[in-house]
Formats: sequence, C-alpha cells, structure tokens
Amino acid sequence: MTFPVAQSQLSLVKGGTPILIDAYQPEAIGRRFPAVIGLHGSGGGHDAMAATAKPLAAEGFAVFVPHYFDRTGTTVADKASSIRNFPLWMKALWDVTSLIADESAVDPDRIGILGFSLGGYLATSLAAIDPRVKAAVEFSGGFPREMKLLVRRLPPTLIIHGEVDDVIPVSEAHHLQELLTSKHISHEIQIYPGEGHHFATEARGDADRRTIAFFKKHLAPTDGSGTFSPTGS
Repeated sequence: MTFPVAQSQLSLVKGGTPILIDAYQPEAIGRRFPAVIGLHGSGGGHDAMAATAKPLAAEGFAVFVPHYFDRTGTTVADKASSIRNFPLWMKALWDVTSLIADESAVDPDRIGILGFSLGGYLATSLAAIDPRVKAAVEFSGGFPREMKLLVRRLPPTLIIHGEVDDVIPVSEAHHLQELLTSKHISHEIQIYPGEGHHFATEARGDADRRTIAFFKKHLAPTDGSGTFSPTGS
C-alpha cells in the first residue's frame, strides 16, 4: 500500500536558535506511522533530502528533515567546524526527536534515523545514546572513533558506502561493521564497487530500495506480528 504525501514544516524553538524541520507525511487520518529522521551532509543539502523523504513517506513513514545547521548558523561544514559544532547538533537532534515523538501521527515506539556523510556520523551517534531510535541507516558516513569505548547500545544498522569514496574512505564503513559485530548488534552492509561519495543512478536506486526494506523490517509494529503497517483505525 502506498500513500499520497503531504509536505509541511515544523519549528523547534527549544534550546536556542529555532530549527526548521521539513515534514513529509503520509496522508491518512487517524493513523500513526513510524518516523524517520533524515540528516543531510556537510553541504547542508536538506532540500536534496526530499528525493529520499518522499518515497519513504509514500511507503508509510513520517519523514522529518531537520535543518540542524540552523542551531549553529552554519551553511556548510568543514572538518574543524564539524568537530566544534558536533555536540550542539547532537543536542539539537535529541530535542528534534522529542518533538517528533509527540506528533499525533507518529508512533513514538517506531523511530528510525537516516544520515548522509556528516549526517551519517550524527545518525549513528544519536542512535548510540538515544534508546528511542530503533533503527539506523547511514550512507557514506561512519561512527566517531572517539565514541567507540562509550558505546552501550546501537539499534539494528544498515551501512551503505561506495568502495572508492575519496571524501570518507570505505574503511569507515568497515570500522562501524567491526564495532557492530563485536557488540553482537544486528546489521547489514552494502559496499558498491566503483562508487564514490555520491552514487550513480543504478546504485542509488538500489540503496534506496534497501533502505525502505530495512526500515520496514525493523520498524514493524511492536505487537510482534512482524508485518509492517501503520497503526490506528
């Protein structure tokens, strides 16, 4: 079953400078949907996230794309500014998750997170400390090595990376895979031969299909049925 998608915008005012949040939600009155938080990379491309958010919403997910750079007045990020602002973005994303969990159309027990590049590092980092996050997907990112010894939990995780990524090396994907394996955490990994930081059309289409399937698997209803569907009347 697919749904028509409604687009709107929320605002998080807690914690400092307001953060805009693009919302892509299935149009279905009286139902509660699993939510996915989508995080852009260092280029600040939240508009580009629509290409991922809309298909997810059509498949029955309420997708929220926070402009988390708003919190620090950032337009693009380099390595130095990413390190400096990472804690502020993490706090902002914790507050974003709280806001989303209170949305009437969201099932707060079924929240996932998806991140690209820098957003992938933020996604896995939030998933490591916030038990409300039940599944994580990261594209062309990784997990901060500084947090490795502090990890107490991670949800099921899908790792997607290009083999010849010259921005974030594929070794970052393998590092995260090793961490998840050592912690006996359910995970999947897909490395695309010949692909760089941004994927060609065929690989990107396959990655999007894997992402939808992964979220459907791990954000299924908590009644134990194992069948993905929205809840409600």
